[in-house]
Amino acid sequence: MSRTARTTRRRLGPAATAVLAVSCVLAPAPAHAGTVTDYAITVDPSAAGATIDDTMYGVFFEDINRAADGGLYAELVQNRSFEYSTADNTSYTPLTSWTVDGTAQVADDAGRLNERNRNYLSLGAGSSVTNAGYNTGIRLERGKRYDFSVWARATSGTTLTVSLKDAAGELAEARRIGVRGGWAKYTATFTASRTVNRGRLTVASSAAVALDMVSLFPRDTYRNQPNGLRKDLAEKIEALKPGFLRFPGGCLVNTGSMQDYSEAGGWQRKRAYQWKDTVGPVEERATNANFWGYNQSYGLGYYEYFRFAEDIGAMPLPVVPALVTGCGQNRATDDQALLRRHVQDTLDLIEFANGPAGSTWGGVRARMGHPKPFGLTHIGVGNEENLPDEFFARFQEFRAAIEAEHPEITVVSNSGPDDTGSTFDRLWQLNRAAGVDLVDEHYYNSPQWFLQNNGRYDSYDRNGPKVFLGEYASQGNAFRNALAEAAFMTGLERNADVVKLASYAPLLANEDYVQWRPDLIWFNNRASWNSAGYEVQKLFMNNTGDRVVPSTATGTPGVSGPITGAIGLSTWATSAAYDDVRVTAADGTTLLSDDFSGDASRWTHSGGGSWTVQDGAYVQTDTEAENTLVTAGDPAWKDYDLHVRATKRSGKEGFLVAFGVKDTGNHYWWNLGGWNNTRSAVEQASDGAKSTLLSEPHAIETGRSYDIDVKVRGRQVGLYLDGRLWGSFTDDKPAEPFRQVVTEDRRTGDLIVKVVNAQPTAARTAIDLGGADVSSRARVTTLAADPEDVNTETDTPVTPVASTFSGVAGKFTYTFPANSVTFLRIRQR
Repeated sequence: MSRTARTTRRRLGPAATAVLAVSCVLAPAPAHAGTVTDYAITVDPSAAGATIDDTMYGVFFEDINRAADGGLYAELVQNRSFEYSTADNTSYTPLTSWTVDGTAQVADDAGRLNERNRNYLSLGAGSSVTNAGYNTGIRLERGKRYDFSVWARATSGTTLTVSLKDAAGELAEARRIGVRGGWAKYTATFTASRTVNRGRLTVASSAAVALDMVSLFPRDTYRNQPNGLRKDLAEKIEALKPGFLRFPGGCLVNTGSMQDYSEAGGWQRKRAYQWKDTVGPVEERATNANFWGYNQSYGLGYYEYFRFAEDIGAMPLPVVPALVTGCGQNRATDDQALLRRHVQDTLDLIEFANGPAGSTWGGVRARMGHPKPFGLTHIGVGNEENLPDEFFARFQEFRAAIEAEHPEITVVSNSGPDDTGSTFDRLWQLNRAAGVDLVDEHYYNSPQWFLQNNGRYDSYDRNGPKVFLGEYASQGNAFRNALAEAAFMTGLERNADVVKLASYAPLLANEDYVQWRPDLIWFNNRASWNSAGYEVQKLFMNNTGDRVVPSTATGTPGVSGPITGAIGLSTWATSAAYDDVRVTAADGTTLLSDDFSGDASRWTHSGGGSWTVQDGAYVQTDTEAENTLVTAGDPAWKDYDLHVRATKRSGKEGFLVAFGVKDTGNHYWWNLGGWNNTRSAVEQASDGAKSTLLSEPHAIETGRSYDIDVKVRGRQVGLYLDGRLWGSFTDDKPAEPFRQVVTEDRRTGDLIVKVVNAQPTAARTAIDLGGADVSSRARVTTLAADPEDVNTETDTPVTPVASTFSGVAGKFTYTFPANSVTFLRIRQR
């Protein structure tokens, strides 16, 4: 996951009535010369088209937004082993989510359950502890069974009383468990008497006792598996019919220490994700600080990931750290012994997945319940590294070791955290030169960017490395975002000879624990629902086809007119001072000059932060505030030069200098020292969502003054730092709202005509099937809604509508609804 601080929050537009899918009632216009149409699609079924692999579309799972614990992992007890720590979150204690009645103390001493499960609860006689679960509480459904377990130790005969209650009383008959002797596992089963969302689990003890791994699982997990998955979430993922499952991250992979518990002189509380931590009995798995600000139990580990991939028919694609951190951390490890250990861990992972039951790690898999190998074919090394040469040197060592012992395994590289920039270019150069098979690209951009970049892969080298688009999404969860993603996906399919794998990200979001938006599937402790993006992904993933049938379509007018807009200054978690602001027209006329010798009356404060004039400079002092934008000037300004002197005073990042400002959600800004002061970039905001136009590794020094100049001419922009050209760009790509791709499903004989109409008017379209002999009836699936519609738990306006259309011929006319995604499945005879 690209940890870009600029990602906007989910935009919830006003409630709007969905536009009904009208394809079932449209009378086809006759296909003759007098037909009036807006667009034309021409299909050439006899031409060669790219083969589409069964694995093209998949899913990417990262433990973000509480996707694992409290989400896909069905455990109902939060902090079951008392391991929560301030290392995970400053608000955490070992008793987070627990309430004590009586006396209790969390211990970390030689009496612990095992070396990796260090904390346990020492509960006094006559005392109890109650767990609140996730979200509002523990979800129980009337008549369903729930399996309780606990590890306990007592020096004398002790009775545990285990109960499920809510504010109204008991939810099941209490269970009494006798405990005596050293650590042992005890179990009980409950049947819920009522359906509730605010249940609580209480364990009371008659005498002093030590407790660990307090657990409550629904019996009804996905496929009824022990230590299993939450059924509704797993089934929604399965319904996508994914061709692969990428896991476990994302930023989890290559952030934190690369060392193990006992290395570097002590217990490691913040470690990169290491697969060996996550297998074996759950009580012997460690917990770990999650990069996204909470604790991860590893109850959902590599074995469960492989098992889930097998269950849903997906190719497993694990990703391991390459000893170069990413996601804004930017460190490379030079410890050769540590590097060799991680390389060996990766070889051991292959043995765990594919080795015979008699091998060391294949035996671990077999003892966990799966003697048969999982059939691993691909493995990723590294994730979003921003140090290209350092990463690639280490990647080559992993690759050489893997290929020497397992030439059947495809080793996947990556291209950094952006869709463009020097890191992206350098990594692609290195990957091409080394003949890498597959390169993982990641990007999160505005809907406009996705509408502008349908042809991104048209010009990629057909003989070079193939693309794994491992993470992508439009910034937002409204239907307008899904429309833009659908338009972009037509370009992915058209280039299926280059783009071999693609997965939207992130996959899951617990509505009460959100670190990132957009997300594909939303949930709480009682329900789950599909986002608009999910419906688009499902439509493409369930109707992919086997080959591309070449087709063309008429377009819409391109970009015209110059970049216009006012200017702005901002900061992000940083205090900075700005001075000597000048805006000069191309003819030399001064449009604005402000040295802040007086007040700041010419500036409009539209964001957060605290702005004041101090010592002849305009200063923002709040180092916690994000996006503190102030603006000045005329939105109609064009062809101008902007100068500003900027000085960082303190904080995490650098400067944000805006131009072409229409309003707070529509502008460009030069982000100097962003991403925790590791990169500088030009970003374009469109309706609040941002896209990266340029990106370079770069940091801003505290206390140093920088001269910043931006030259805007037409749609061309030059950026100068301390008098030297830093970068330039031309923003002239049209945002094309009408896109199409046609594929053939050889198993059914269907032509699948896929059309996106991301505009507020219907598109009357003349379709020429190029002489194909087809049935007169088409099966139609339509997604059509207001662009601002967002699916929620109680309202899902973005829902597919199935219908039939009986006007198909070699040449026919079809009207695609406004703001719609339409798939026509046409049977060939």
